[in-house]
Amino acid sequence: MFSHLDKDNQPTMVDVSSKAVTERRAHASARVSMPQAVLDAIQGDEIQTPKGPVFQTAIIAGTMAAKRTHELIPFCHPLGLESCKISIAMNEEGAAVIDCRVRVHHKTGVEMEALTGASVAALTIYDMCKALSHDMVIGDIRLEAKSGGKSDFGGA
Repeated sequence: MFSHLDKDNQPTMVDVSSKAVTERRAHASARVSMPQAVLDAIQGDEIQTPKGPVFQTAIIAGTMAAKRTHELIPFCHPLGLESCKISIAMNEEGAAVIDCRVRVHHKTGVEMEALTGASVAALTIYDMCKALSHDMVIGDIRLEAKSGGKSDFGGA
């Protein structure tokens, strides 16, 4: 049964009023595969474009998005995130690997916040590099781990 349907099969926000407040953690990741034109612009582990430093801007955008997930995903609860850490590094295949780790003490989990942070960081990289090439591919957006709720997953 889907958690966002009520007894009459209508969409609804999950009622978390009877749940206990616990520490909730989630780790999500995404990848942006880049063609040679973009890889040629990388200096060290960073890309500079006329729009600014790409990875730092993506980290800021991903953090802002994670904090506003409830405004983007209809049935997400508004959460005051206690921590949102995003890192971005190039891997050996020429892809930017984005990791987003989120933490809160609340009655509901933060998986969607971590996934949103990683996704928006990836979209920001694409936006800032599209003048160099449109042959980038955003993919492998996934939940790596979560903990603190009814069921743990991975190693958050």
